[in-house]
Amino acid sequence: MCMSPPLTLSSLPLFPLGTVLYPDGRLPLRIFEVRYLDMVQKCHRAGAPFGVVSLLQGQEVRQPGHTESFVTIGTLAAIEHCHTVQAGLMEVQAKGAQRFRIIRFDRLPHGLWIADVEQVASDPKVNIPADLQVIALALHKVYNNLRHRQAESQVPAEEDCQWQDCAWVANRWCELLPLPLTLKQQLLELDNPLVRLELVGDFLGRAGIT
Repeated sequence: MCMSPPLTLSSLPLFPLGTVLYPDGRLPLRIFEVRYLDMVQKCHRAGAPFGVVSLLQGQEVRQPGHTESFVTIGTLAAIEHCHTVQAGLMEVQAKGAQRFRIIRFDRLPHGLWIADVEQVASDPKVNIPADLQVIALALHKVYNNLRHRQAESQVPAEEDCQWQDCAWVANRWCELLPLPLTLKQQLLELDNPLVRLELVGDFLGRAGIT
């Protein structure tokens, strides 16, 4: 069977951050740098995503005389809400979409990074096996506790929860667990959602959570 080539995007604006965005993950941002204010406004008007990549070197806020370096696999971020708090300050709520791989990148004169990227195939839908169901149950309990504490902004709506899907449950735990950034990135890049969930289960077991 002939496989179709991956979808490519040209001149995708990038947002290097000290975090890893997973598909279906939530990303709240407070933006004040000119390069990102302009980027978000243009993306919001066009209904276009931007790319989130994890920083390897440098800071989220641009420092004179320093430059950022970042990973080559990131996640598209779709803007769900965008609010101007005051002149020069925006609050944005974005959601992780598909993963991508950077083919080439460049930095514009005002500091914004752009890249040509190809999208990475979405995780296949894999049902959680019986011996790993405890991982989903533990996540459900955590979310219920957060709701009782009125921390709704940290919890997906119940209708968006995919309790039987390996990738979805693993990704939500990856967001919650205090793992090193490099490890979170490695988990994002795994192309087998069952293996990702099994690794998450190992972390939870060592932490005494399951």
